[in-house]
Parts: sequence; C-alpha cells; structure tokens
Amino acid sequence: MREFIVEADGGSRGNPGPAGYGSVVIDAATGETLAEAAEYIGVATNNVAEYRGLIAGLKAARDLDPSAPVRVRMDSKLVVEQMSGRWKIKHPDMKPLAAEAASILPPSQVTYEWIPREQNKHADRLANEAMDAGKRGEQWSPSSSTAELDARSARSAAPDPSGPPGDATAGAAKVRAALKTPGSGAPLQGRGELRDQPPTARTPKTPGSPPSVGTAAKTEADVRAARNVATTAPSTGWGSTPDMGAPATFVLLRHGETPLTPQKRFSGSGGSDPSLSDVGRDQAERAATALAARGTIQAIVASPLTRTRQTAAAVAARLGLEVTVEDGLRETDFGAWEGLTFAEVRDRYPDDLNAWLESPKAEPTGGGESFEATAGRMAITRDKLIAAYAGRTVLLVTHVTPIKTLVRLAIGAPPESLFRMELSAASLSAVAYYADGNASLRLFNDTSHLR
Repeated sequence: MREFIVEADGGSRGNPGPAGYGSVVIDAATGETLAEAAEYIGVATNNVAEYRGLIAGLKAARDLDPSAPVRVRMDSKLVVEQMSGRWKIKHPDMKPLAAEAASILPPSQVTYEWIPREQNKHADRLANEAMDAGKRGEQWSPSSSTAELDARSARSAAPDPSGPPGDATAGAAKVRAALKTPGSGAPLQGRGELRDQPPTARTPKTPGSPPSVGTAAKTEADVRAARNVATTAPSTGWGSTPDMGAPATFVLLRHGETPLTPQKRFSGSGGSDPSLSDVGRDQAERAATALAARGTIQAIVASPLTRTRQTAAAVAARLGLEVTVEDGLRETDFGAWEGLTFAEVRDRYPDDLNAWLESPKAEPTGGGESFEATAGRMAITRDKLIAAYAGRTVLLVTHVTPIKTLVRLAIGAPPESLFRMELSAASLSAVAYYADGNASLRLFNDTSHLR
C-alpha cells in the first residue's frame, strides 16, 4: 500500500501581515517528491497560513491516492496538537480551517507529528517563495522554484543534492538552479504543465489529472523544459518560452487476458479475434475500479478488436462514458504466425523469424505487418488523437505492440527496445504530450490494481 508524508508550513511577515503557505507530498517508501503546493494568501496570521498549508498538502495527497495513509509532519505545535485532538480549538479563525482539514481524508487515515523547523525546510522555503512572489505582486510559480534544491542542500553536506534513482524532481531543481542568469537573481522560466497564473499549477494525482489549486506536478517535463530554455534563451537577462498549456495525456490500458494470452501465442489483428477469458473479464473490472477511484479519465478510445472493446466497455460502465473505436489502435497483423507460439514459429519459419527479430522492416510470414509499419500507423494515430483531445486525459484501450510503440516513440528509444519491455495483461501506462511536440512517460506496466 502506498504511504505519503505531507510536510506543510506557513508564514506571515507581520503576524498578521503578508502571508503564504507551502506544502510538499513525499512518497514514504522512496523519499520522492510527488507534489508541491504554495500560494500567497494576502494578509493573515502565521497560524492561518499554517492551516492553509496543511489543507493544500492533504488535498494533494488525496488527489494522488485517496486510500493511502498520510503522515503529516509540521513544525507548528499548535496545528499538530489541535489536529491530533489534544488541544482545544478556541480561536474563531482556526475552527473552520481545522474542520476543513479534518474533512479531506478519514481521520483514521491521517497521523500528525511535530518536527523541528530545521527538518521542515522544503515546506518553509515554498512558503517563503510564495510570500516573495506576493511582495512582487505575483503568485508563486513552480517553474522558478528552487525550494527542493535548497532543502536538499540544507539536509546534506554535499553541495549537489540528489534523490533516489530516477528522481526527476531533484534533477529538475538542479537544472533550474544551473540556469540562473548571473546578475539577474532570477531563474529562467520553463514551459509545459507548470503555470505562472494564480492559483498555480497541477497535482500529479494520476496520469493526466485535472488541476488543483496551488499545486505543481514534479515530473520529467521539468527537466525537458529546462533543457529547452537552455538552448533557446538569450545569453543575458531573462529568457522565457511560452506556456504550452495542459498536455494531452494518454492513459494506456492493455486489454485483459484471452484464452491465448497465458499460452503466449501470437494474437494480432489478423487472427481469430478472441474474446476475454474469465480471468480477463475480472482483470477488466479491476482496472475499471482503479480508474474510477482515480477519477481523471475524460474520454475512452478503443481498438476495434473484441478483447479491447470488452475491456473498454467494463471501464466505460463504471465511468459513465461512451467508447469511441479507433482502427489505428489495432494490434499488429502477425500474418501466418497468428495463433502460434514463439517456439512453433521458430520451428516452422526460422528464417522469417530471424529476419523479424533483426529488422523492424521485416514482415511476419504471409504478409503480416512489420514493426516499422506499425510505428508509422501509431504515429499517425497518436497525432490524430492528440489533436482531438488536446489538454485532456483519454484512456486508450489497446494492445501490446501499440502501447510499446507509443512508449518507444515518446522516449526516443530504438526499435529493438520493443523486445525489452514487459507489458502485462490489463496493465496501465501513461504518456503526456505537450504542444511543442515533446512527450513525457509518466507510468509503465502498472499492475497494482490486479494484486
């Protein structure tokens, strides 16, 4: 089960005075930053700002996974003791804020812990960034934030912080810091899903989640944005690229098992078009339950084959959406190999199989579809769907080769990478596509909903 840590803080320069909050959601298992939130809230007291930070952090955690346990860590003794039920809430300004915080998640799901201020550096820096932005007459912008970099530096003797393997957040923070222009005192601005408009940004609930007030997703898009700025910005002064808006996000669901799946038989678009097995129908229902709980899907598009339409129908029934059929999402045609195992193909067509393994241009025996042809078809289909669902989150219910191909194209991997990806039945993956043509792989082969 996932577990989150929420660290929150708030501050007021005057108490009451210009105030802001900051909060961060952390994966308890890996230490990875999953979401940041910060906002300038005008004139308020320290305690009001602290509660506002708590509320933002709890909402971000709920949006990520409403069933996950949450450990709240704050340096505000007042908030921790009041929310733990050990101190009474007497101040009229605190009561509605405490009630709102308590209503976000079931009380049994949230625990509170006081920590010294020096252990709450990340949230503290976010709150100060928000107040600094307010002083300039602006709202906090995640694209210029160095809060995580500063916090990591403060926690470590090493001047160059790093996170767990694959921690895009730490990398993004380092790139932003490196891009500061000498003499300007301000970092260059990036693009993508990160906003410069109040209230700021997005929460990465699940792939393609809708906006949430004051919250910013920390993803590979940060790094790509910084790289784009580095190559396009002027050599002096401020450099900027346009806000590309919300990406089109494809949540990729492989269909559930058919009778051929556990036997590992070639099953493309030129074969018997099998239906889901009992196991496959159960997998489809489990996927539907998981997607309904996350609540981010705005449309459903499926391959025309029976197994994908059946899987899509299970999800559509739970979400109350219609299913659009897209022929471009069909599986590769494996020609004479349809219905055969790999060993059977090797015995019957060894030369054709060797050629197929060596070159994406090779076709399966009998005039099947090459991986190169599949990639061309998928690129056309991808561009068509990006245009149709710009800024939206759409579930694509499709097959092994189309999903692997979309992932390969998104990350710029060579054709042979298709043979190095494991993609389970009823698994979920996700790719976000931005208006400048860049893509970000968000998720791959997630089967947690099947366990």
